[in-house]
Amino acid sequence: MLAWIATFYLLTPYIRLDLMLPRNEPIRFNRCRQKVYFYHYRFDRIRPLGRKSWGVKPVTYEWNTITAEYYRVYLPMGHGGVVEKVMLSVRAPETGEVIDRLLLADNLEKGKQYWVIARQFMQSGPEELPDFKYAPHDPERDDHPNPFHRLAPKVEWPADMGLESRTAPGSGDQS
Repeated sequence: MLAWIATFYLLTPYIRLDLMLPRNEPIRFNRCRQKVYFYHYRFDRIRPLGRKSWGVKPVTYEWNTITAEYYRVYLPMGHGGVVEKVMLSVRAPETGEVIDRLLLADNLEKGKQYWVIARQFMQSGPEELPDFKYAPHDPERDDHPNPFHRLAPKVEWPADMGLESRTAPGSGDQS
């Protein structure tokens, strides 16, 4: 009986992640407002049946409170290996204490490229961005090879945050 309870407790978070994880977690940079909007999915392996610590939590932060951090960790996986991640750290303006960390990229090179592009956009605008060789992928298309990915919930921003993240202050124009 104890083995069944332990198995349930260990597997439930991963099953729940597979069923509830959104298609992606977009980040919106609004240069006019100097804000960054995150579609952040939270999960908790300790409380697999809880409601407060699971689900989408869209958050907004000021651009000047965000820095990029690079992590390299050795994880004893089946074959062993080094895992690299680039995280965006949000710091409290008064104390400099990290109040939140959000994933930017699972790879150092991609993370560097994304961070340079984000900084360039926020400082100079879209005119200064490089020409992209390939068009950006639309994450809402249903052509993913994994059929379970097609069943994942689509990204839905709260209406007020969705509008604010796409417009300049005092106008309805897109930024």
